[in-house]
Amino acid sequence: MKILFNNLSKTSRQRLSLFIFLLSFCSVYGQKQQQDSTKVQKLDEVLVKAVRVDAKAPITHSNVTKKEIAKRNLGQDIPVLLNFLPSVVTTTDAGAGVGYTGIRVRGVSSQSTNITINGIPYNDAESLGTFWVNLGDFASSVESLQLQRGVGTTTNGSGAFGASINVLTDAVSNDASGEISNSFGSYNTRKHTVKFSTGLMNNHFEIAGRLSNIVSDGYIDRASADLKSYFLQGSYVDENTLIKAVLFGGNEVTYQSWYGIDGETLANDRTFNFAGIYTDDNGNTQFYDNEVDNYSQDHYQLHWNQRYNNNWSTTLGLNYTYGRGYFEQFREDDDFATYGFEELTVNGQTVNTTDLIRRRWLDNDFYVVNATANYKNNELDMIFGGSYSHYNGDHFGEVIWAEFASQSDIRDRYYDGNSKKNDLSVFSKANFRLNDNISLYGDLQVRDVTYNTTGTTSDLVTFEVDKNFTFFNPKAGITYDLNNDNSLYFSYARANREPNRTDFESNPNIEPEQLNDFELGWRHSKGNFSFNANAYYMLYNQQLVLSGRLDDVGNPIRTNSGESYRLGIELEAVVPVLEKLTFQPNLTLSTNKNKETIIPFDGELRNLGKTDISFSPEVVAANAIVYKPIDDLQMSLLSKYVGEQFMGNTEADLSRLDSYFINDFNITYQLSFRGNGDSQPIFKSIVFTGLVNNIFNVEYVSNGYYFTYDDDFSNPGTITTVEGAGYYPQATRNFLVGVTLNF
Repeated sequence: MKILFNNLSKTSRQRLSLFIFLLSFCSVYGQKQQQDSTKVQKLDEVLVKAVRVDAKAPITHSNVTKKEIAKRNLGQDIPVLLNFLPSVVTTTDAGAGVGYTGIRVRGVSSQSTNITINGIPYNDAESLGTFWVNLGDFASSVESLQLQRGVGTTTNGSGAFGASINVLTDAVSNDASGEISNSFGSYNTRKHTVKFSTGLMNNHFEIAGRLSNIVSDGYIDRASADLKSYFLQGSYVDENTLIKAVLFGGNEVTYQSWYGIDGETLANDRTFNFAGIYTDDNGNTQFYDNEVDNYSQDHYQLHWNQRYNNNWSTTLGLNYTYGRGYFEQFREDDDFATYGFEELTVNGQTVNTTDLIRRRWLDNDFYVVNATANYKNNELDMIFGGSYSHYNGDHFGEVIWAEFASQSDIRDRYYDGNSKKNDLSVFSKANFRLNDNISLYGDLQVRDVTYNTTGTTSDLVTFEVDKNFTFFNPKAGITYDLNNDNSLYFSYARANREPNRTDFESNPNIEPEQLNDFELGWRHSKGNFSFNANAYYMLYNQQLVLSGRLDDVGNPIRTNSGESYRLGIELEAVVPVLEKLTFQPNLTLSTNKNKETIIPFDGELRNLGKTDISFSPEVVAANAIVYKPIDDLQMSLLSKYVGEQFMGNTEADLSRLDSYFINDFNITYQLSFRGNGDSQPIFKSIVFTGLVNNIFNVEYVSNGYYFTYDDDFSNPGTITTVEGAGYYPQATRNFLVGVTLNF
């Protein structure tokens, strides 16, 4: 613990000291009293009611509870923990689930997946992506989450174009508790977590917190991660009021592995990492030891939920996020012109290139206000409200060392830009129970987005965007209960979504995308058996699809694809085979097509006709075989199959990613302790957890990129298109083991 404390920044040490002071104060002064936990839990759930749906809604969704997350929470990021949900494909740059990870749902990139935390938008306002690496060990502070597939319900922030994930952080706890959790595993992966809750004091107040550190060397060479994070919440609750102040954040230092490797390297040295490579003065290959992403992010949230009577309640949410950090990079023989340097004369020779180390900075502020009102009676449940956010971000670069620095001064910025984004949305949605069998759902949203940039990009190119988008997003659905065990539903939803910063950099004339989503489903549940079937048709106009290419800092470059569609069926079930043995399979079968693809190739335009959308496998399947011989012991075999997919939109052979089938084994065992009279045990329970990933040692690739460029030098007078591809290999067999002490 002392080592962990000393490794923290001064600010984080101050926060931890405050946590300990508050915990000590509350332990001495506070008096724990009992309160109806059901009421407290429902008040917590209201915080995300505006972005979630219930079990009967005509929206395709999956719920994941805190208990389910805990069984595999050994340090891997949240996308990896969601890997076995329907239509989900996950990937990680470092190969082992720690560091930069991503999630695709129905083949749609993480940039088109909307993320909210307690109803507050989490997606980066400019890139629209989600950087889970900034939320180290956040799974340890999650009460529940809901993954909605398709457009889903109205949500705050950027529109959902394949899925939305809304996260509810730890609920108010009635009982005082503490937790120490440690895990260790392959690639020197370690997770250390300390949690506490005072429980309800004087029947109204609770303070809870968490401090975590996750480190890993990564499966890929030098793809290390050092993630420090914290979580603190103070709550006031009574019968009709819940006020929560939530602070969370941390710092990540991650050695980059976003370049991937080519096919030859994949075959001969699949863990090789090109990041940081250079040649020294003696001609030897070296690697810069600090080619890292170093970023900190702090979130400050205040939530007030007020229930006035049995019909009316309101919520107010405020958020401020402060993010800052840089990517540090060694560059060999870079041109002076890249940095605005002037030529030098050294020993009579002109010098216009230099080795240097540069940092590319982000420094941003993000403000959010959410407000909703809810009216509810026996037939009608209606929510209306709005959300406003303001983003102000600086992008700039510094050369911190150069062999030849020319006329530059310390802390000079060789590029400097600013971006501002305002996002205002108002909505109203309702569930109306028409009779005992039929429920109607309606949802209307108007969203207005403005995006302005000034300054230059990292390529010293003037970057000025002044765009305004106004979107109308209607949704409607119906649920019909055939009987107590079966229900049918149908829904239609429209979503519109603006391009992101990288889209504008690659194409100033890029268009927003639009989606019309049709969902038809059947839900069956009887006893411990359940079965869900859902058919979907997602019709896009100007869909922004991944081209397979990356920019110079690893961001995927997207392009408008005209008209395209995704048509599929999702099946999932829970099947109790025996009293102690359960199967939990899911299967997605789909076809994902660009209706027409026209590309330049070898100096002429080619019409390829209908082609597969990139990163959209036709088959995604998963299964969990869960065996629970006794109440405190559970063993699970987790299987995942992802079919063949293309990394580009041209179905080029070089862009093909092979299918893969992997299996993980998970075991948990809990020792529970009970007091005897006046003697109370030190621990309430000790939980042992083990996870073996990829138990059959499969060598597979879950992600990559495909690119082309025109070569008009080899054969003067002709243009030849050259293809290339990069791959992100995933870890072979690896393990994690952990122990959690609950007291």
